[in-house]
Amino acid sequence: MPSSLSSARLQDAVAFAQAHDSPWPRSMFYPDGAYVGNREWDEKGPWTEIVGPVEPRGGPAGIVLKGGRVAAEWGDVERADMTFSIAKSYLSVLAGLAVADGLIADIDEPVGKSVDGPHFASPHNAKITWRHLLNMNSEWQGEIFGKSDQVDHFRQIGVGADNSRKGQRRELGAPGSLYEYNDVRVNALGYALLRRFGRPLPEVLRERIMDPIGASTGWRWEGYETSWVEIDGERMQSVPGGGHWGGGLFISARDHARFGQLVAQKGVWDGRELIPSAWLEQSLVPSPTLANYGFLWWLNANPKLPAGSFSAQGAGNNLIWIDPEHDLVAVLRWIDKAAIDGFLERLVAAVE
Repeated sequence: MPSSLSSARLQDAVAFAQAHDSPWPRSMFYPDGAYVGNREWDEKGPWTEIVGPVEPRGGPAGIVLKGGRVAAEWGDVERADMTFSIAKSYLSVLAGLAVADGLIADIDEPVGKSVDGPHFASPHNAKITWRHLLNMNSEWQGEIFGKSDQVDHFRQIGVGADNSRKGQRRELGAPGSLYEYNDVRVNALGYALLRRFGRPLPEVLRERIMDPIGASTGWRWEGYETSWVEIDGERMQSVPGGGHWGGGLFISARDHARFGQLVAQKGVWDGRELIPSAWLEQSLVPSPTLANYGFLWWLNANPKLPAGSFSAQGAGNNLIWIDPEHDLVAVLRWIDKAAIDGFLERLVAAVE
């Protein structure tokens, strides 16, 4: 029998989210001029320059969908804000489309087999597969769009992260041997997907996913001033998997909720398969180097939450959380990261 949500407990969860605003300044810059990302990750050294657009953020906002219907919403759910690393999960879906289109013959094939040029040509990088990039364990080495992979060596994320060694060079292992949350390597994936599609990724996403699910026209995916490339004589911009140095996906909570619901429905919308369900299933298989990570999706690691739940997460903090067991999708914008589990536990407690 389908479950329902306790109205009182749901409102308790919403009130909790509203009371735990992100500590980030609304301007996205601290009074001393430091960008939120540089402060968040204790970033220093030669790669700190902001090379993409940055916009002020809104306040706490969110949506809860139960069975695809809005059960609760708060804040400005139409505002297109920066969303940071949630963009990685959108890249994961685009990789699935590339596989479905035959643009990627095998995710265990070296990327350099179908993407020429210097980025996957070195003896080390030539061994990197699409799976490695998607599992964030590629150990890709080099510089792309003016950023070196070294900038995120020793990087930690999450509550209590210690980034005191971030940016110090470490010896690299074989591709597939070590999980490291590295935005430069994700940017290399975005570039490789651009090369395979031969079209700007935001254009592919809009045509194949966002327009069919009825998303607004207000979202956009911005690259860097340094990420323009030429493909088949046409100049186009490669887009990043976050807002680490500005840019990334600027999108509303409502559009995120539609995307999350599409994924919750195993890629099917109005009877039409937009994302192959087999790809989504594969995307949620735990990585061999991090048990709670799939193909750029976070898998549940909290024993108080449904085991099969998973999420797209972005700094600030932003979240698309999907719970197939209870047919729930929740979008959080600008909640203190220390309060995320508190909200989700309250939301699950509302199921009756």
